[in-house]
Amino acid sequence: MTELMSETIGGPGGVLDVAQIRAHFPALERMHAGQPVAYFDGPGGTQVPRLVVDLMADYLFNHNANTHWLYPSSAETDEAILDARQALADFLNASPDEIAFGANMTTLTFHLGRAIGRRLGEGDEIVITELDHHANVAPWQALARERGVVLRTARMRLEDGRLDWDHLESLVGPRTKLVAVGAASNAIGTVNDVRRACDLARAHGALSFVDAVHYAPHNLVDVKAIGCDFLACSAYKFYGPHVGILYGRLEQFDRLDVPKLAPAPNTSPEKMELGTQSHEGIVGAAAAVNYLASLAGGGTRRDALRATFTELHRRGDMLVTRLWRGLQAIDGVRVYGPDPVTARTPTVAFTMEGVSTGRIASSLTDRAVFVSNGDFYAATVVERYGQAHDGFVRAGASCYTTMDEVERLLEGVRAIAAAR
Repeated sequence: MTELMSETIGGPGGVLDVAQIRAHFPALERMHAGQPVAYFDGPGGTQVPRLVVDLMADYLFNHNANTHWLYPSSAETDEAILDARQALADFLNASPDEIAFGANMTTLTFHLGRAIGRRLGEGDEIVITELDHHANVAPWQALARERGVVLRTARMRLEDGRLDWDHLESLVGPRTKLVAVGAASNAIGTVNDVRRACDLARAHGALSFVDAVHYAPHNLVDVKAIGCDFLACSAYKFYGPHVGILYGRLEQFDRLDVPKLAPAPNTSPEKMELGTQSHEGIVGAAAAVNYLASLAGGGTRRDALRATFTELHRRGDMLVTRLWRGLQAIDGVRVYGPDPVTARTPTVAFTMEGVSTGRIASSLTDRAVFVSNGDFYAATVVERYGQAHDGFVRAGASCYTTMDEVERLLEGVRAIAAAR
């Protein structure tokens, strides 16, 4: 398993070009309405490279077992999980014993919230933001209902889709026990200065939690540089299967009073992992990290990841700038969030006057351009922009997105606007 998990498909030097990357994704061979599909749905879940699926199949066919027993396939499963903890630790710049797996980020965050909540009481405060996915809202709302915790919400600035830092800082005080903030908005692409938020929490003796689900596919996470106590992400957003990952600073993991079965481990990080995990999914999450590292090759896995993300970030900036400017130029179209001259992910939300987002998405589907529409569980963002009834159309660039595909999307939106 270890040999397979560390397979390298790229070579030393530069990152593979987009044509080479696309060859690894069987989904890109799909045809719809006589055209190859252009996938702009990455913010809701990316396509998966063949290597990841092959390694998951290899685990299921040749190593499948439950953990901690005295026969070979069980020992191989234990080894695969340890390898995966190391891979995700390299991905986040953490230690393997600070990496827990779960069904998804939402499940892990609710579980973490229950554990943190056991030491909170009435009048204690948690600070969240309007920019967040509700997976980073609902777990803390539950503590407000169940334990009398006071929930305070930092505003988003409508003019640029960014966090109102003056307001956030005014909300954090001596009763604050947790600051929970998203690293990037999955709806409009805003990137937040999470280091600043975590520093603010620490200065007031509070814990910090970072939702990095939308950030991690586009920017290499460094939990040490961020200085967070907890951080969560999801492998299916960075070319892996549906598995959630939770980082916890070890001393904070150890302090948690986690709801669990009595015979389950009391040690970190296993105590965070309720029940039998998706072992094949954990293998796939590690394979996704190794896939990203393989696009650059050379050096340590962390070094390779840094090279890959630097180049993919550069390409993403080019794609999102063209998409943003092109949409801005279409009559009746409104784009939301930060301008591409500032920090953002390659994800664009837009609407068109007089045309529902569902109609736009369906019309683009007829052109084999797959986009998503709705609120994307970032309900507060769409409400603040007055779009609660219809949401946004969302288009996101991934590692396999080409400029030609961006032009196809823009051509489709122009055609919809002309037909209004």
